[in-house]
Amino acid sequence: MSIPALVASTLLVTSAATTSVEKTPQVSITIYSTADPAGFDPQRYVAQQRNGFDPNAAWQVPGFGVVKQLKTFDLKPGRNTVAFTDVAAFLDPTTVGFTDLTDPKTSILEQSFQFDLVSPSKLLERYLDRRIKAVVANGDQKRIVEGDLLSSNQGRLVLRTDEGLEILDSSSAQISLPELPEGFLTRPTLVWDLLANDGGEHEIRTTYQTAGLTWRADYNLVINQDDTAADLTAWVTLLNLSGISYPDAQLKLVAGDVQRIAPKRNVVTGYGGGRRTLAMKPDTFAGFEEQSFFEYHLYTLPRTTTVVNNSSQQLALFPTVQNAKISKELLYQPTRSGRFDRTPYIDQNFVMSGANDIGVFVSFKNTEKNQLGMPLPKGRIRAYKQDPKDGTLEFIGEDMIDHTPRNETVRIKLGNAFDVVGERKVVDFKVDSAARTMSETIELEVRNQKKTVATVVVREHLYRWRNWKIDKRNLPFERVNANTVEWRLEIAPESSATVRYQVDYSW
Repeated sequence: MSIPALVASTLLVTSAATTSVEKTPQVSITIYSTADPAGFDPQRYVAQQRNGFDPNAAWQVPGFGVVKQLKTFDLKPGRNTVAFTDVAAFLDPTTVGFTDLTDPKTSILEQSFQFDLVSPSKLLERYLDRRIKAVVANGDQKRIVEGDLLSSNQGRLVLRTDEGLEILDSSSAQISLPELPEGFLTRPTLVWDLLANDGGEHEIRTTYQTAGLTWRADYNLVINQDDTAADLTAWVTLLNLSGISYPDAQLKLVAGDVQRIAPKRNVVTGYGGGRRTLAMKPDTFAGFEEQSFFEYHLYTLPRTTTVVNNSSQQLALFPTVQNAKISKELLYQPTRSGRFDRTPYIDQNFVMSGANDIGVFVSFKNTEKNQLGMPLPKGRIRAYKQDPKDGTLEFIGEDMIDHTPRNETVRIKLGNAFDVVGERKVVDFKVDSAARTMSETIELEVRNQKKTVATVVVREHLYRWRNWKIDKRNLPFERVNANTVEWRLEIAPESSATVRYQVDYSW
């Protein structure tokens, strides 16, 4: 369908205003995310848009953006009607902020967000009982039908021509309209009724919140051959379904749990601390700069970028970290902690069962000494290791990390050991209800079928009662917390090790 261009003067100029002349906009975007990296897939939203525009898709995106746009307008003293175009289609009008950087005395008398965008169906509704022209197929030829439009619905057009009524298929008809009716917009627009003291060019900044923007963090960990060090890369995946693109924008990301009260969607603000980057030379830094911001962390891209509408894109969060020290741990945890009731668990057959498999964990310290020392946003981390036979990287597991401050330890589970197995047995159990005592003797055997030494942490949760002591054991243990103990075993290749202990409970 051919649609004539929008006549700007029908919207931008009133009897009390002059037409505004815009210069190249300056844009800054701060994106907040509530996405769960475990289940959030940006490509699903992009695919939905490709299959057909969903007007509710933007509201379903787990996050939002705060957009700051700067434009220059020619104003005259007194009242002016100004149209601020190129705004997000899903902005919240109640969050709009206005600042005249040239003259702070300029004030807004009225504001409206006009989003009744032009569409074929709306245009045809405006042309009811008016004359239109349609070109339709007639065998191998085409014919022109002119007449008054009586109806446009259910994919059909009803025209009253000079020869009578004619019903056309609107999907195959090429329709020509003489002009665009007044009040239609080609883009969402903020329209302001301004009162200016001085005329001339005024630099105006607007700020607003919009739905349809979010981000997530993804990490790739490449572990060396002896499992002692790794290279870490971090990516930010942006999703933009806000209705517009943001060319050459200054991009910021906020990591942290920012509270919002629906439906006002107010942004939490605060004062930030000093900005810092990873310990690398400025000319080699390719990622985001990080700074404390209120009780959150703000990541700023030190260059502009274009955030394209209806798309997802990846940016480096920080440069690749090389040779960060890591530690690998095999954990056997056959029991789990429970909630203590008013009485102890005296049934011998009652067991707080944990994982019978032996989990494989990797951890590293997020410190500057370990090439890191930067707050890490919540995200998915995938681990790889090089196959020494052909040099290819093979996937060995993935996990989630929460928002992790600097100087904390990141610990991830990659899977379960194949060649190391554990077995737990209760070899003795006694209860003396009169004395209010109970004893339990446990054996935990760990078998290593590998051809290399296996270091295994055996962790036991003493779940039967809160008062306990272990006086009899074959190996020393470490007390982790009030009701958890653990042993660290070094097991030779193709051999086994056994932990035996007696725990005495009293109440």
